[in-house]
Amino acid sequence: MRLGLALGYWGRGPSAAHLDLAREAERLGYDSVWTAEAWGSDAFTALTWIAAHTSRIRLGTAVAQMAARTPTATAMHALTLDHLSGGRMMLGLGLSGPQVVEGWYGRPFPRSPLTATREYVDVIRQVLRREGPVTLDGRFHAHPYAGDDGTGLGKALKPITHPLRADLPVLLGAEGPKNIAQTLTIADGWLPLYWSPDRWAEVYALPGTLPEGFTIAPMVRAQLCEDVTAGLLPVKGMLGFYIGGMGHAARNFHADLMGRMGYGKEAARIQELFAAGRREEAVLAVPDAFADEISLVGPRERIAGRLDAWRRGPVTDLLVTSPDPATLRVLADLNS
Repeated sequence: MRLGLALGYWGRGPSAAHLDLAREAERLGYDSVWTAEAWGSDAFTALTWIAAHTSRIRLGTAVAQMAARTPTATAMHALTLDHLSGGRMMLGLGLSGPQVVEGWYGRPFPRSPLTATREYVDVIRQVLRREGPVTLDGRFHAHPYAGDDGTGLGKALKPITHPLRADLPVLLGAEGPKNIAQTLTIADGWLPLYWSPDRWAEVYALPGTLPEGFTIAPMVRAQLCEDVTAGLLPVKGMLGFYIGGMGHAARNFHADLMGRMGYGKEAARIQELFAAGRREEAVLAVPDAFADEISLVGPRERIAGRLDAWRRGPVTDLLVTSPDPATLRVLADLNS
């Protein structure tokens, strides 16, 4: 099981610690570093900055939002950074949800998310292979564009720049059962948001045999500390925001996943409190048991014991979210 560093997206502004953490992760032998985006900083610019200040560690987006760019624009970002970094790029994509797609990006959330995702990946693969002009008779990502509001003058094109790798890895952030099943057939890897090392089989219903070389890279909040309850607070803060604030009460993929993991009533309560502006209460309403199940928090001995459970499953890459260099060092030592 390889280790990665998940830096996420910026909050109010850039974190002065992110570059130092990425360099420390590279020094410790971490395999990869990942950036994200929501409705603030973008994933590719920060990753390019890290690429310029590192030499070996692989670079991934976890995730870049599909609604933010056309698939050809995303492919251009990926192939450009792959060249600049000497072949270190991994492209992690996510569809996001209706609240973000329509509220932030100002475009309709696709009525058939599976089709939209499949078409998006298809176009990116065509760009990276560069075997000919990009063409797709698609519902959401037709190339050339053939809508009634177009000029009809669109021409199928292939990229001017030759991609460094036709097989640049494409990974998908998927939460629903159908989306996960499709991910296994069209992507090189999967980026689960919440992963229970003890209950992954019942929660995700993965097939007995996975595609050869398929990457499964869940994120895990890690914190080396003596007080487990206090150490879980940042995990609960993240969960409270994602379940309460990252989606509408009627359609929230994160809350749905929490429900499938056995915490449906708690998820509904978190959403209710968050919607009422009672955010601190929403965070405290996240069950400690759920936060602990999907994280690595506590003294070194406790983390070591729990890390074994992550290794026993199909996880290939553990993407660690931690602002603490000491925690990164302990995980590197335990995983060596």
